[in-house]
Amino acid sequence: MATAFVLSLLSLLIWCVLLFGRAGFWRVRKPAPAPVPEAWPEVVAIVPARNEAEVIGRCVAGILGQHYPGKLSLVVVDDHSQDGTADIARGAAAGTSRPDALTVVTARDLPGGWSGKVWAQSEGLAAAERVAPAAAYVWLTDADIWHGPGVLAGLAARALHERRDLVSLMVRLRCASAWERLIVPAFVFFFAKLYPFERVRDPRSPVAAAAGGCMLASRTALSRIGGFAAIRAELIDDCSLAAKIKPGGPICLDLADDSVSLRPYDDWRSCGT
Repeated sequence: MATAFVLSLLSLLIWCVLLFGRAGFWRVRKPAPAPVPEAWPEVVAIVPARNEAEVIGRCVAGILGQHYPGKLSLVVVDDHSQDGTADIARGAAAGTSRPDALTVVTARDLPGGWSGKVWAQSEGLAAAERVAPAAAYVWLTDADIWHGPGVLAGLAARALHERRDLVSLMVRLRCASAWERLIVPAFVFFFAKLYPFERVRDPRSPVAAAAGGCMLASRTALSRIGGFAAIRAELIDDCSLAAKIKPGGPICLDLADDSVSLRPYDDWRSCGT
C-alpha cells in the first residue's frame, strides 16, 4: 500500500514538472510573420555534402529558387564525394534564376580533433569570406533539405525585426513509412521537451538549441565565437552552435512550414543515421 502511494506521488510530481516546469513545450506556437524590412541583407548559404547525389539537386534548386529580394550566394562544400555530387549541384544551379550564385569547393582533408560536418561547414565559411565578404548572414542547411521559396525571406525578416543572432527552423521530417511514423513524432516530442522553444527564444533563459537543417546566423555572431572552431569536435553541432551564440545575442527556434527533409527512413538502420 505504501509503495503504491509513493509511486502515485512520484507520478504526480513528474506530471507537475511536465505541466508547469517545461514552458508548455507541447504547445508550440508559431510566431506571426515579421514585418518586411526596409532593406534586405546579403546572405550566403553553406551546404556541406558528401555523396548526396540523390538529393543535392533539389536542395540547390530550392535555395537558389528563393524569392529573396536581397543578394544570395550559395557555397556547396563537396566533402570528398564519389557519386558526382558536385556536378549535379552545378547542373541544378544552371536551371535556376541564379545560375552564377553557386560556388562549389572541395573540402580539404579532415584535421584531427574535428567532426566531419563541422569541418565542412568551416571550409564553407572560409569560402564565403571570398565569394560573399559583405554577407551579413550565413544560412546553414543540409544537402537533404528542400526549402520553399519564401523561407529565407521569413528568416531574414525575423532576424532583423527581433534582432536575433540565430534564427532556426526544425524542418518537416518525412513521416510516411512505418519506422518514420514510429520514430519521428517521438523524436520531435522529446526534443521539444528537452529544449522548450519558448525558453530557447527567451534571452533570460540559458536553454539554447537549434536545428541543423535550417539555421540563419549573423556573420558578427559567428566571428564573435571564433567561427566553427568553437564547436570543432561536437557531434550535435546545431545545439552546440546555439549554446555558443546565445550568451552574446538572442536566438530562436520554431517549426518550419515549408522546409522539408528529403531523406527517407524506411528501416531501423536508416533511422539511426
